[in-house]
Amino acid sequence: MTEDAFQSSDTARSGRLLKHVNNFQFDGPLKLELGGRLQGINVAYETYGRLNSSKDNAILICHALSGDSHVARHNEDDDPGWWDIAIGPGKPIDTNRYFVICPNALGGCRGTTGPNSLNPATGRRFGAEFPRITAGDIVEMQCVLIDHLGIHRLLAVIGGSMGGHQVLTWATRHPDRVAGAIALATSARLTTQALAFDVVGRNAIRRDPNFKHGRYIDHDTAPAVGLALARMLGHITYLSPESMREKFEPNRLQTREFDTEFEKQFSVGSYLAYQGDKFVERFDANSYIKLSLAMDLFDLGKTPEELSARLFRSECRWLIISFTSDWLFPPEQSQELANVLLGLGKQVSYCNVVSRCGHDAFLLSDDLPVYGELMRAFLDSADNEQINDIRKDEISNPQSPASIFGPNGSHRIDYDQIVQLIRTDASVLDLGCGRGSLLANLRSNGNRRLTGLELSETDVLACLRRGLDVVQADLNSGLAAFAEAQFDYVVLSHTLQAVRDVERLISEMLRVGRRSIVSFPNFAYIKLRKMLSEQGKSPNSSGLLRYKWYNTPNIRFFSITDFEDFCRERAIHIHERVALDTEEQKVITGDANLLADMALFVISK
Repeated sequence: MTEDAFQSSDTARSGRLLKHVNNFQFDGPLKLELGGRLQGINVAYETYGRLNSSKDNAILICHALSGDSHVARHNEDDDPGWWDIAIGPGKPIDTNRYFVICPNALGGCRGTTGPNSLNPATGRRFGAEFPRITAGDIVEMQCVLIDHLGIHRLLAVIGGSMGGHQVLTWATRHPDRVAGAIALATSARLTTQALAFDVVGRNAIRRDPNFKHGRYIDHDTAPAVGLALARMLGHITYLSPESMREKFEPNRLQTREFDTEFEKQFSVGSYLAYQGDKFVERFDANSYIKLSLAMDLFDLGKTPEELSARLFRSECRWLIISFTSDWLFPPEQSQELANVLLGLGKQVSYCNVVSRCGHDAFLLSDDLPVYGELMRAFLDSADNEQINDIRKDEISNPQSPASIFGPNGSHRIDYDQIVQLIRTDASVLDLGCGRGSLLANLRSNGNRRLTGLELSETDVLACLRRGLDVVQADLNSGLAAFAEAQFDYVVLSHTLQAVRDVERLISEMLRVGRRSIVSFPNFAYIKLRKMLSEQGKSPNSSGLLRYKWYNTPNIRFFSITDFEDFCRERAIHIHERVALDTEEQKVITGDANLLADMALFVISK
């Protein structure tokens, strides 16, 4: 079995002394949500980069269950951190620009007060007597630390898994202190299946003969077997069927020789034994129990209504990232968060990153070119100087990135028309927004309340790089996340011909927008008619309809007259019609159905 097969999100972690840790002593008391108080709390934390004079470049990193303050190495002589791939000079979370703070969570075992700390009331270690804590308690202690550092408002709070629970808590309990929230691979509450795995893990620890009712340190022992089993179980949930197949199927019966008492007959058994034994070297069993229970107790709302009531309090911009193969925190949970935020009219971006790595994807380098760049783009857009540079580029080159109309930089005459039709104070939802060119044009024209929906992962990233709010979504699934008349305008630009259920989508657009703008290619255009009737060939042109029969995205072929009939039959009011020749870049005033290759309509109920 190769060394690579043993690589995991734990590979770089160890129990060695942290070389750059800072300690903050809070005398307290800290009142806990589930009852009780803690006094004399120590918070272990590490910082990276420099806090600027205005103290507005600070980013808080919230770690997951088994993390700690050592999120990244400080120099070449330092040990690797658990998120080295994402944090550092020039990396997605760039320490040349940002002041990064990562504290060990309350209840942890790497310096912050937790079960293996001394209880000032008894002089003994807390052990199992350490009180039950919640994500809210962890965040309140972080809040005290941020106060101590003299920071009022964080540029961003970032975390995945249990760290994502802390992000959600920050944004909803301290809305005035968070400018941006990045939540990766997380949820409003755990699924019952995820909860079940944690229950079994805690039982494995508690039933270990060396657990000693949580007083194992007093007996100079540790429930190593139980803790290792809990970690083995956890590692199964962190992987995906695809990643397990890739890691272990080629050498299913090949084992690795190392000292362990666990079964290692199969390659996957060797892997789990190795991960379990390695984890015991650096983590405390009581901390595992307390922190996993805090994660299991987290509940922002079990219904959309409850979730909406809590997320309503947030005032920040949001970036929510899920991973397609994550079955521990499945993508639909992140999608639910994004949908509720959309319905509330919050500034939110969402992407479901295609990944084979499972829940651990947000800690691994495999998909870093996507999720790392999504984070970088989001943070760039939160930086006023950076977003000003982006907007200057849009003004000098308003059609970049490349237009679908033709060669890179082609002018979009339809965008000119749409911008003229929309008031600068209007809110706009752009369906199938692509790389965000129309939204960028609207913003350059003065519009600020802009949201895009786009299916392509690549295009979502392009929009974020422009500082736009965009949610990855399939238009064929409808617009259920949005409230009635939530937007002044809903735009569907050059996409109607690719929609499966036209009637449903148009109906939804008219519900969500006070007015809707629909643009589409006119397949009754004279050049297309001639190609079919005179040459007997599938129609295409050098402008909008440049596609061949074998690579066209168009599944519907209709004309301006067809759409007018559609509206008349359904009592849809047409406020305005603009016919265009995109090859000649001009507005058509004559026979539109014959002379225009594209048309746009302003409609309402």
